[in-house]
Amino acid sequence: MDGREILASLVAGGVAGLCADLTLFPLDTIKTRLQSPQGLYNGGGFRGIYAGIPSTALGSFPNAALFFVTYEYTKSVLGSSVSTKKAPLVHMIAASLGEVVSCMVRVPSEVVKQRAQACPSLGTYKVFIDTVRHEGILGLYRGYGSTVKREIPFSLVQFPMWEFLKAVWSWKQNRVVDSWQAAVCGAFAGTFAAGITTPLDVAKTRIMLAEAGSSTASGKVLPVLNNIWKTQGISGLFSGIVPRVAWISLGGFIFLGTYDKVHKMLL
Repeated sequence: MDGREILASLVAGGVAGLCADLTLFPLDTIKTRLQSPQGLYNGGGFRGIYAGIPSTALGSFPNAALFFVTYEYTKSVLGSSVSTKKAPLVHMIAASLGEVVSCMVRVPSEVVKQRAQACPSLGTYKVFIDTVRHEGILGLYRGYGSTVKREIPFSLVQFPMWEFLKAVWSWKQNRVVDSWQAAVCGAFAGTFAAGITTPLDVAKTRIMLAEAGSSTASGKVLPVLNNIWKTQGISGLFSGIVPRVAWISLGGFIFLGTYDKVHKMLL
């Protein structure tokens, strides 16, 4: 990748992340409250549906920009040395590395956002200050491991499927897909990936919202999943699946479609 391609990936990724996250923020709030221990209505119901949005507004651009520049750079490095048949493996590795890097920005933003969503009366700034005061800077990274464990399986499904669907569509029409077609492929890939990774998303939400010092706050995903299974069963593991799938399906359309469009415009 040359400097122009890196800049295009950074800008296109950042714009795409900002557009998707801000547009679909209300669905994300409902999903978070459904997954929180107190449930939707005790967590604020449909009030304060934009609670926590300043955190998302600040974190979306750098988070998505870091993901896509890592993703595209890894593809460019590995793609030249492997056969077409191994392309899905390259996409999996590139997406996984992208998630590990982008989560350095995503997790602090997510911690503040989700706590503000679950307690809308506090406000984003107070949530941030209280988190740093009581847990230090590391408190902002609570759930980093569980977020990565959620995002990597998600990306292992979404991005190879997105690239595959685009390739098939391109082959069918004998030309590169348009941006709206890339967006449709992104919606299908996101829908499938979101559904099967919902339990990991529930665990991540519980860890981020847990009281400091509790066993859940330690960040161990399997014990959290086991506890949800024992107390709430399968419905607990898949709580919030409808808004999550709707959010990521629409998000995949906006996010990947916008990225494709802006990326092409800049090159």
